[in-house]
Amino acid sequence: MRTRLILTRHAQAEGNVRGEFHGWTDGNITQKGHLQSKCVAQRLKDFGIEVIYSSPLSRAIQTARYISEEINVPITISEGIKEINGGDWDGITWDELKKRWPEDFEVWSNKPHLHCMPNGESMMEFFSRIVNEIEFIIKKNNGKNICIVTHGIAIRALMNYFRSVGLEVEPEIKWIGNASISVIDYEDNKFSIVMESDYSHLGEDLLW
Repeated sequence: MRTRLILTRHAQAEGNVRGEFHGWTDGNITQKGHLQSKCVAQRLKDFGIEVIYSSPLSRAIQTARYISEEINVPITISEGIKEINGGDWDGITWDELKKRWPEDFEVWSNKPHLHCMPNGESMMEFFSRIVNEIEFIIKKNNGKNICIVTHGIAIRALMNYFRSVGLEVEPEIKWIGNASISVIDYEDNKFSIVMESDYSHLGEDLLW
């Protein structure tokens, strides 16, 4: 029996525009983000989605609401698919991170499996949390089409899991765009990637 995961990254959020690292920092989606959310909801209306899970952060919930309203499926909030806890990095611009934590930023960029957010989660802790939650969601919804609205780092980490590789190869994983869709099938105890970070439903003026 096939279980299908439709991973959707939240639409453009305020932190994206400001160029900030947003882990557990909460913030709303932008005007463009609302337009992106409408587009992704339209794209997903024919995917046969039976269940919707969303991270509890506002940017994910706001995106998920558009999908929920389009297909008339309620949202289940999942703490387990929340973005990584960035600790001291949360709310800091990427440029400032490079200046204030140059060595940590180098590890984060090239050896993420060794990185630990100052006063936050390590990547391995985060990876374990999100994988455990995905396994729980699959077990609970076996055979269903499941939409999971979450975050960019979360989806990138999960793509490693679906490929049965470690976080040490994460720098090679494709970047996950705002309001993009990744589709993964789970059948016979195996994952197969059907689609990865597809945002063809967005016009050029709505990218990023």
